[in-house]
Amino acid sequence: MQRLATVCEAIAGTTKKLLKTGIVADYLKSRTIDEAAVSAVFLSGRPFPAWEETTLQVGGRALWRIVAELAGKDEGELTDAYRRHGDLGAVAGDVLPERVGQGLGVLEVEATFRQIAAARGPVAKAAIVRDLIARATPLEAKYIVKIVTGDLRIGLKESLVEDAIARAYGSTLAEVQRANMLLGDIGETVRLASEGRLSQAQMRLFHPLGFMLASPIESPEEGLSYFADAAVEDKYDGIRAQAHVAGGEVKFFSRTRDEITESFPELPGALAGLPQDAILDGEIVAWEYPKDLSDTLQVVDEAASEASEQKAVDLGRARPFSVLQQRLGRKKVSHKMLREVPVAFLAFDVLYAGGELVMDRPLRERAEILDALLAADRKATHHRVTEAQRKSKQEVLVFTDFEAEDEDQARAASVIRAPVFRVSSAGELDELFAAAQGRGNEGLMIKDLNSAYTPGKRGKSWLKMKRELATLDVVVTAVEYGHGKRIGVLSDYTFAVWDTNNDRLVNIGKAYSGLTDVEIAEMTQWFLDHTVEDQGFRRVVEPKIVLEVAFNNMMQSDRHESGYALRFPRIVRLRPDKSAEEADRIERAREIYEQQLRL
Repeated sequence: MQRLATVCEAIAGTTKKLLKTGIVADYLKSRTIDEAAVSAVFLSGRPFPAWEETTLQVGGRALWRIVAELAGKDEGELTDAYRRHGDLGAVAGDVLPERVGQGLGVLEVEATFRQIAAARGPVAKAAIVRDLIARATPLEAKYIVKIVTGDLRIGLKESLVEDAIARAYGSTLAEVQRANMLLGDIGETVRLASEGRLSQAQMRLFHPLGFMLASPIESPEEGLSYFADAAVEDKYDGIRAQAHVAGGEVKFFSRTRDEITESFPELPGALAGLPQDAILDGEIVAWEYPKDLSDTLQVVDEAASEASEQKAVDLGRARPFSVLQQRLGRKKVSHKMLREVPVAFLAFDVLYAGGELVMDRPLRERAEILDALLAADRKATHHRVTEAQRKSKQEVLVFTDFEAEDEDQARAASVIRAPVFRVSSAGELDELFAAAQGRGNEGLMIKDLNSAYTPGKRGKSWLKMKRELATLDVVVTAVEYGHGKRIGVLSDYTFAVWDTNNDRLVNIGKAYSGLTDVEIAEMTQWFLDHTVEDQGFRRVVEPKIVLEVAFNNMMQSDRHESGYALRFPRIVRLRPDKSAEEADRIERAREIYEQQLRL
């Protein structure tokens, strides 16, 4: 482990990508295959391969106490070290003492990580962690803590580890990338590369792949400037989700690649009837159905579908994200919640189907595959189709396999093929944008029909056109030290609006993006000079600085004393022209929230 930690120090000491990959490649070649495989996982910033659901579940506070105890430091001394370094791993490397007999192997560390994951309860886990760190050299402890916290921060992305594997074992980068994507295990990719068997990598279902990302645009004209053949969809305000289907089993994964199936127990049954194993991309949204069930569900005209130009139909509408938030993170969802907050999975792409990865095919072909999959699923498992719908040759995309208490609960399990539009002018695109916002959605997605699906990349093949819900003028009440390149500067701002009834400021959000490095440096000095309470990495400051903040959505929340929270807040600009007394009132926030509910 000391050798790996030394390699990490060398990687952190250079900004040159070629040098970083060279250092990693040389290290991998010098290790046994078992050591190289485990090291590749650690160098990717994880204790375990990406596909595994195993987690350590060791909290930062527990690590803080362990480091303080082993170092013999009090809270103030540890806080001072944290301010200097900006992360707990670096603090551990700085304050822990050298002892005779310290030193661990990477395989020993990996085995101990599995012991920690298997241990039950924070006390048992903390005891194993304490023993592990006590046996490590300070430099080893630095990187053990970084891996445990998922905060490696040495300028080494997984893509550079993939490049190093290709260099170490004489493979092409494309071969390594594809194998790692299919397996979700960069350690297993090392093994295959060392044996010249990367082509034998097989897709591992229920391991989430990366999501394709979109680039923002400013106008309809820009939206049609990058490609001539475009598909246009509403941009929904829900959570991006990847559905994996195999052998009747269905799991959903979020954009952070966490499994979220248990939060939406009505959705798996809606896809369990797919005729082939598949991976679908889509959005889970809180969904408002019209009152008559037979009129509420997605109805797609077959002729329009065959022409691959689905027209707007009355599907119901997405509800605000604040409604969906009630379903997030729940391990058990009550029947009452299922009735009151029904959801829909709006599918808009397919990555894998019938034993074949289809991401390299153009979007127009993937759309046909997706349509065929959902059509077959409807025929296999459709639920409560009325006689009138049969006579009119309409299909309903609503299914369920859980025990419904009533018709409302049954309607909660729906899979909807996201409607697709075609436009030929900026004017038509602007009209579609207004219609999308009228349906309560964020805006539009504009996609190149000839594009492949490229996980994790933000290019010009997918574009997003949206406008902020509103802006607020707010007062900064607290600031925190940043991370990465912002270590040592106060860049994370908590801000508030006025509660005029009680004549006080109430916090409503937190933002860390939007200002330039120069502005952040200037504001850091101001905040240091105007600190009311020094809490270590956080400072309560004099409430005098006004910001204009934009956001996409507002939700009710008990996280802040205002009772509201902003979704995706961004600092638009500093407002030195305004005094704190001129910042917005809570009534303005309430107006925006209520306006949002009426959209």
